Amino acid sequence: MIRILIAEDQQMVRGAFTSLLQFEKDIEVIAAVSDGKTAYDTIEQTLPDVCILDIEMPKLSGLEVAQKVRAAQLPCKIIIVTTFARPGYLQKAMDAKVEGYLLKDEPIDFLIESIRRVMKGERVISTDLSAVLFMQEKNPLSERETEVLRLTKEGLTTEDISKTLFLTKGTVRNYVSSAIQKLEVESRTEAVQIAVEKGWI
Repeated sequence: MIRILIAEDQQMVRGAFTSLLQFEKDIEVIAAVSDGKTAYDTIEQTLPDVCILDIEMPKLSGLEVAQKVRAAQLPCKIIIVTTFARPGYLQKAMDAKVEGYLLKDEPIDFLIESIRRVMKGERVISTDLSAVLFMQEKNPLSERETEVLRLTKEGLTTEDISKTLFLTKGTVRNYVSSAIQKLEVESRTEAVQIAVEKGWI
């Protein structure tokens, strides 16, 4: 029996995945949760065989959960199931050594087949993403610039960011200016927008 954990913040999708997978004789859904923190805590407690993770969830993203699972060397296999075909997300997933990266518009049979394939040691990626792998752009932003843009996206002001990162306001402005220059845009809003589209924040 393949023991599955599903982490998906949309109740309808989570319920559909759970119901459809339960029809399979060799699959048991042992947990279905709605946020990343609960997902990681449940993974630690129950050690499922396969974790099906959405990317954009409250508290922790699916990618952050995957990174924590790998850092803790927990034995479960990870399949990211998402609507996003962003190169940056795909790169982060590959860096976290996930076993699967599937788009949500795939048929349910493809997900079921992928679960069985990763259990055999294979890696599965949606066919539509093959081209994305070849188009990946390297993130030109430094770790600090990325962090400053991420906090800007969350609505923090320059002053808020300086307090959060223990930097002077001038240093924060320098990081923002540097990010704007590297991304060849004219404002911090545009810089945030591009970084989000590329999956860098």
